[in-house]
Amino acid sequence: MSTLRNKVQLIGNVGNAPEIKNLESGKKVASFSIATNEFYKDSKGEKVQDTQWHNIIAWGKIADIVEGYVGKGKEIALEGKLNSRSYETSEGEKRYVTEVIVSEILLLGSKNGNNTSE
Repeated sequence: MSTLRNKVQLIGNVGNAPEIKNLESGKKVASFSIATNEFYKDSKGEKVQDTQWHNIIAWGKIADIVEGYVGKGKEIALEGKLNSRSYETSEGEKRYVTEVIVSEILLLGSKNGNNTSE
């Protein structure tokens, strides 16, 4: 059990154009979301699609790859770790966020960013 750790692997489609920020420290960060789909049959035997959305954060060289090659609709595979945090809105409301911090990324699908035939 000592080998268990915080590790996430996802394959999905990018839901929005990544937001790229260059921080004052010189670091680059990319944030975006991906959708993963699971299919199953309900009690009536009908096929059901369940879509889950995941918040993704990429730093440094991985953020450079995201900036250059990842766009809305692009299919990607990634590996990272879960990170949960909270913050307070300007109205004083506490919000909770769970994100995947990327350690590896693999670009899938076609070169033009979508998965249709070229």
